[in-house]
Amino acid sequence: MLTSKEKSDTRRLPMMPIRDVVIFPHMMTPFVVGRESSVRALEEALASDKKIFLATQHDASIDEPKSNEIYQVGTIVNIVQSLKLPDGNIKVLVEGIERGRLLQATDSDGYMQASVRVARYPVEMNAQIEAGMQRVTTLFEQYVKLCQALNYETMISAVRMEDPAKLTDIIAANLQLSIEEKQELLEIFDPSERLNRIADVLDVEIEKLNVDRTIQSRVKRQMEKAQKEYYLNEKIKAIQKELGRGEKSEFDELKKKVEAAGMPKEVKDKALQELKKLEAMPPMSAESTVSRNYLDWLLAVPWKKRSKEIRNISRAEKVLNEDHYGLEKIKERILEFLAVRQLVKNPKGSILCFVGPPGVGKTSLGMSIAKATGRKFVRMSLGGVRDEAEIRGHRRTYIGALPGQIIQMMKKAGTKNPVFMLDEVDKMSMDFRGDPSAALLEVLDPEQNFMFVDHYLDVEYDLSQVFFVATANVMHTIPPALQDRMEVLRLHGYTEQEKVEIAKQFLVKKQMLQAGLSEKNVKFSDDAITTLIRAYTREAGVRNLEREIGNVCRKVARKVVKEGANYTIAVTGENVTDFLGVIKFRDTLAHEKSEVGLVTGLAWTEVGGSILSTEATVVDGKGKLTLTGKLGDVMQESAQAAMSYVRSRAGRLGLARDFYRNIDIHVHVPEGATPKDGPSAGVAMVTAIVSVMTGIPVHRDVAMTGEITLRGRVLPIGGLKEKLLAAHRAGIFEAILPEDNRKDLPEIPENLRNAMKLNFVDTMDEVLKIALEGPLPELREETPNVLEPGVLNVPPAPEQRPHQ
Repeated sequence: MLTSKEKSDTRRLPMMPIRDVVIFPHMMTPFVVGRESSVRALEEALASDKKIFLATQHDASIDEPKSNEIYQVGTIVNIVQSLKLPDGNIKVLVEGIERGRLLQATDSDGYMQASVRVARYPVEMNAQIEAGMQRVTTLFEQYVKLCQALNYETMISAVRMEDPAKLTDIIAANLQLSIEEKQELLEIFDPSERLNRIADVLDVEIEKLNVDRTIQSRVKRQMEKAQKEYYLNEKIKAIQKELGRGEKSEFDELKKKVEAAGMPKEVKDKALQELKKLEAMPPMSAESTVSRNYLDWLLAVPWKKRSKEIRNISRAEKVLNEDHYGLEKIKERILEFLAVRQLVKNPKGSILCFVGPPGVGKTSLGMSIAKATGRKFVRMSLGGVRDEAEIRGHRRTYIGALPGQIIQMMKKAGTKNPVFMLDEVDKMSMDFRGDPSAALLEVLDPEQNFMFVDHYLDVEYDLSQVFFVATANVMHTIPPALQDRMEVLRLHGYTEQEKVEIAKQFLVKKQMLQAGLSEKNVKFSDDAITTLIRAYTREAGVRNLEREIGNVCRKVARKVVKEGANYTIAVTGENVTDFLGVIKFRDTLAHEKSEVGLVTGLAWTEVGGSILSTEATVVDGKGKLTLTGKLGDVMQESAQAAMSYVRSRAGRLGLARDFYRNIDIHVHVPEGATPKDGPSAGVAMVTAIVSVMTGIPVHRDVAMTGEITLRGRVLPIGGLKEKLLAAHRAGIFEAILPEDNRKDLPEIPENLRNAMKLNFVDTMDEVLKIALEGPLPELREETPNVLEPGVLNVPPAPEQRPHQ
């Protein structure tokens, strides 16, 4: 047994309780002081000899511990540095000097003052102590080698000393022990006794580390590749096995979700197979992440959840009428669809395509369908999409792969029977990555989409119960095969009266609400709305009309803020210019005088119909036809056909047969910066040329459209409703149309038919009689300058000389 002589004395020092740390003598420790009592004790120590007594409290959660809640043995330390932080706390660095036992703690001016007994045990070096020091040093070297948390070189150099007291304190401070175990070592005052206790602790800790090393070796033998993530996972498994706790995971939960998802048998089998593979993977590996994401997507897609469909036709009709004015044909088709749903148990999904100019309500109509049928609504914009993977997704072999937008939107809908809007289907393009329109062929084919395969999911998904609604401005950019899969419903431009009703019922209320106005603040008269339509907008839809109404409402809102909530104003046709300034468009073209060689044609554009003036003039020349106005190939060919027709009919038109030899004819279509094309300007070009050659003015208040042949026949054209709406907007109330377009009259609104005089013609002769202000010269009975069918005008052969 080692013997020592104890020496002791008593000191009075400021005391500070500390949390979650035990400070040993000869140990440098930084910490932050925040409690008010601790700050005062620290300031008292700094004001005297910088000595303070630190003792660890039993419970770290207590802010103001009493003396019986603090360990009785602590350490007297010297304050090496102190720094006051911006938040009022003080960061200090202390160095342990010697142990002390708390005799009494009293409260002194808001901090604890302690009476501390210091016990010193001088040790006489002998063979037994030297052997103990050697043993402890050797054990500590083994401990440092096994413990990865300590630096070997630093620790070994730190314990090379001859003082057993200092050696034991430095080793105790660096052991990975609990607070209670370290406090037990601190309370051993005798260095020789502490040396023995440290040796016992090191034996236990080394044994623990050896068990951990054994576990590591066992795990390494089980691993084929020494991946860090795999190693950590297996280490956890081995530790749990050693403790006998077993392994808990979320795989059972995933399996339950797969069972409850309602997947088809093939999909369910694949999901369970993927789950089995996932169990065998380390959770931190890249393959595990890919597999888990795949399972999450399989579970997120709706396999059996459906929206409860509302099949009440009366309610659906009411919803559609509340949301949209007009569009009777579209509403009728939707109600037909609902009627079929009531009679057929499992009908195939419908695929509609709304085609029309911007602003006529295509997108909002899809939302109304969802509202009327009680289905979820999702929208996918196809404008600018040029990658086939946007539709079908990427295969899982690619980093960051995801399903295509079809599957992503189905996940967003959360049901397998939503209304799915494919917006701007005419604006897709293609490049080296594939053709997205070709990928849509399967999606929009009722005979195929019940087994749609996304590249990422790689399983069949049923889209047959989805109500697909596509929208487009034009049809010619949509591939024919894709057009064939959709039922095309055309939404034409609105008449002026329809726009007035739409503004009164929907747009004015919406813009007033957005501007924070009430009905008492502003009232729009019918004249005001009509003026907005005629003078500030030129469109087939109502988007710009809504914008102009919003401009008026914002200006009224400014007045309300300035004048008070009781401010009231009526917007009329006379004061609209006070809100919106100078009118943007001329009121009408009908009031301009008739001129020679100036014809009003009608054109169709992607934003609706428009007026297309055609001018012709004659200059001296050599029979050349000049065409300007940025005309396309088809329109240039129409002009050539018009010129050939006039030359062939020269005699009947009162012109010399060779009238063209000494003149050049220049045909120009104004707005030269705008590209123009199409065959429907043929009759306008013929009329312009005949007018300028005969000097007879053309009725300016008569619009015309139609394709012509070399024989003078007038062929049908498209976009009749849009063209007539454009003429009506421009103040023209008489039109010349091809006879074959008479069948399209039912599509023309009744108020438009009643407001306009429509002349249906078969030949150019009929056109000229209506369009020209004066009659043509009397028709001459000479043979027209054309070749009769089957007759060749061959010059006589030269006289043949006899053979020699």
